[in-house]
Amino acid sequence: MSPLSIRSFTLFREEQPVRDALVLFTLTLLLHFFGAMLRLVQELSFFWPLNAVMAGIFARYIWLNRSYFYAICFAAMLVYDGLTSRWGMGLASFLINFSNIVFIVTLAQLILWDKRRADSMPGPINALSLFCYCLLAALLCAAVGALGSVDVERATFIPQLADWFSEQFSTAVLILPFILTLTLPSAFGRFRLRQLLPAIALVLSIVLGVAVGGAGSITFPLPALIWCAIRYPLPLTCLLTFITGISEILLVANSLIHLTPDTRMQPWQLFSTRLGIAAMLISPIIVASSVEAINNLVKQLALRADFDFQTRVYSRSGLSEALKRQPLSEDKRLTVMVLDIDGFKQVNDRWGHECGDCVLAQFAQQVRLLVGEEGMVARIGGEEFAVASLTSSERDGQVLAEKIRQGIESQTFTWGQYKIQLTVSMGLESQPLATARVTDLFYQLLMEADDSMIRAKRAGRNRIFTHEMA
Repeated sequence: MSPLSIRSFTLFREEQPVRDALVLFTLTLLLHFFGAMLRLVQELSFFWPLNAVMAGIFARYIWLNRSYFYAICFAAMLVYDGLTSRWGMGLASFLINFSNIVFIVTLAQLILWDKRRADSMPGPINALSLFCYCLLAALLCAAVGALGSVDVERATFIPQLADWFSEQFSTAVLILPFILTLTLPSAFGRFRLRQLLPAIALVLSIVLGVAVGGAGSITFPLPALIWCAIRYPLPLTCLLTFITGISEILLVANSLIHLTPDTRMQPWQLFSTRLGIAAMLISPIIVASSVEAINNLVKQLALRADFDFQTRVYSRSGLSEALKRQPLSEDKRLTVMVLDIDGFKQVNDRWGHECGDCVLAQFAQQVRLLVGEEGMVARIGGEEFAVASLTSSERDGQVLAEKIRQGIESQTFTWGQYKIQLTVSMGLESQPLATARVTDLFYQLLMEADDSMIRAKRAGRNRIFTHEMA
């Protein structure tokens, strides 16, 4: 059964500002509506996704960071309040929605500043930095929002400040990593049960928290989330963390998880729960970010070990590893050639080492072009290169070697206005694979071919030498 493919899709396009403005306006209205429907605790929403989602969008799509796009977002908030809320278009509405814009602008600009400072491509930022940025944006937003909601809620400033801060901070910590890492998979493959175990453990831990109750029950999902962070990619971990956090807030707010014997949720309990969940759920994000960074580092180290970056061909060890991945057959032969550029020191002495490096890169690519699909090319040191090929006969290897020798002799290499002609001396050795380990046989033939190459140089250069010619 073929996997289900998904076409690439993007909400915003830099070349279509009018479309972007309409999408921003519509998305703001929808998120405002969603948050307004969640007024389950007192009058203010206990979960307000608008600010965190919009901050993530402005951080991801750099070209949206224009004053008129922020103004469109603010206008959509005012329009929604004017049409639906009991405080209409008055000062309270202006201050409350202005606090939303303060949060969005502050957090988006901090994330973009962090990216510029790190000179990184758009993508997830350091989780600890994100935690601090959410903290600062939530404080600024809470200060403005509490002023606007004091008269509306008929409450004092400090309780409103705490309510605003805890909601904005917890929501941002939960949503932003998800928004910043959100990607649509190119295809859905089959999942094995073993791959689903961390997610199953996560669901069971949430169910267990509901069954057991108590203040400690909100931490039950943490070990399962750490397991997810280790086993799953960062975007999927952020999604699971987001779902878990929202689920726990909903369960606590609706008294499905009882933190205390009291059935009614107290404001201080909600404040503590929000901050506790946010502080707890940043841990799997940090772990997932660290695992991704380690994996990327391992890949870079593997590339540096397997490839010669100056000439863009395999290194000696990289060629050996590549041979392991080749489909092997006992009726095939492993043919190894060692190529040394004749008189290459004169190129460096006459035109300089910069010219020498450029010519080496051209030489390597020319050899790779001549070899094509018949073998693999590696740089084994200085101006020495190796070619490994799985051939049907010894004659096939000799034909390929002669093709390389003639191709290099007829090729003109360039350095600026200078034209440089090169020749190569080659040593060639070949043996049947039989039952020998391919890496052991490769290194054995490499040493023998190197000896043959030295004999080719002594015999007059620009020629191919094998042990049978000794």
